Amino acid sequence: MAKIIAHIDLNAFFATCEELRDPSLADKPVIIGHPGRSGIVSTCNYVARKYGIHSGQPTFQAVKLCPDVLIVPPDYEYYKVMSNSFFAYIKQYSRLVESASVDECFVDFTDVLSKIKDPVAYFRDLQFGLFHQTGLKCSIGVAPTKWLAKMASDMKKPMGLTFLRRRDLKQTLYPLPIESFWGIGKKTAPTLRKMGIDTIGDLAARCASDDPEIEHLLGKFYSTVKEWVQGYGSDEVSTEQWDPKSIGNSETLMRDIDSLSDALETIDSLSREVSARAKEARKMGYTVTLTVKTTDFRLHSKAFTFSDQPTNDAQLLREKAVEMYRDNYDGMPVRLIGITLGKLVDPAKDTVQMSLWNYEEYEERDATKLLIAELNRKLKADALMRGSQAKSKKGKKDGSN
Repeated sequence: MAKIIAHIDLNAFFATCEELRDPSLADKPVIIGHPGRSGIVSTCNYVARKYGIHSGQPTFQAVKLCPDVLIVPPDYEYYKVMSNSFFAYIKQYSRLVESASVDECFVDFTDVLSKIKDPVAYFRDLQFGLFHQTGLKCSIGVAPTKWLAKMASDMKKPMGLTFLRRRDLKQTLYPLPIESFWGIGKKTAPTLRKMGIDTIGDLAARCASDDPEIEHLLGKFYSTVKEWVQGYGSDEVSTEQWDPKSIGNSETLMRDIDSLSDALETIDSLSREVSARAKEARKMGYTVTLTVKTTDFRLHSKAFTFSDQPTNDAQLLREKAVEMYRDNYDGMPVRLIGITLGKLVDPAKDTVQMSLWNYEEYEERDATKLLIAELNRKLKADALMRGSQAKSKKGKKDGSN
């Protein structure tokens, strides 16, 4: 018996979150990202998409397409709260939920739907219930495999509901352009077109005849693709959470720089982004790595490891990155800067090894840090810090260590 797998995908998630926070944005073109030539569109609302703007596009190109577009910087902590609400809601319908990313998931409804007489009404109830409860819109694809469910959810947006059965493949799936094949990259699709493969159906036919040219092009991926286009493949929903090994961001600079003072703004921005992503993933790290690419396109990196406890604090990441830049790269011509947090741990599972004698010291330090973080959050500025941090900053200004 075939399983019933749904892929549930939030529509323009980050942009929708911003519209919920500021309803005046709803009828305006909005992109989530950073300005400048190095900025990238993380996502955009459907108004902006009418101008040809899309995810992954350089921000300056988006502005050329729509000069009036509003650029909103991402707020990952806020999006994580909304994402948690989304997953909590979905788990009311089925406990077999696999997170694919912050805004999409695969859900196994096989047992649940065995008792449901009207699956269409059931999924519409889920869809509109999510919207009324959270303000988030989603598209749902329902199929016997995860890949088919993903393809189905992409067919109708926003608020689409698509059922894709194996007997529907020739009529519904095969006419789609090869570029819509989830899993085939932007570089492979043009190559397939040069080989006469314009649709998913064309690829299915060539796979059915075990075309050696296609097998050579796709390599190890060939057998998986062949299964997918025939309506088979993985139908296992894994409830284990994604566990990143490192979290990093980099930025290609608008112009070459050669001094720490020119790098400070970028280091500050990257530190905040890495910190936000680490907090979103509920991770802390023991190692921070600073990477630079010089104007001769050579990569250089330095790392610092915290010996006492892991961190995801933006200010601490910034301090260490600045220190490493000053000691190693100040004066070098640089065109890219990157910061990575590694040796990640789950703070809920990682126990700090402390003796009976220093327990109160750790407890007091952590309580103070949490209080300062909360006050700074309310002030919307890094206005407060511990006395030890202030002394450290003063010492650096005075030239002492």
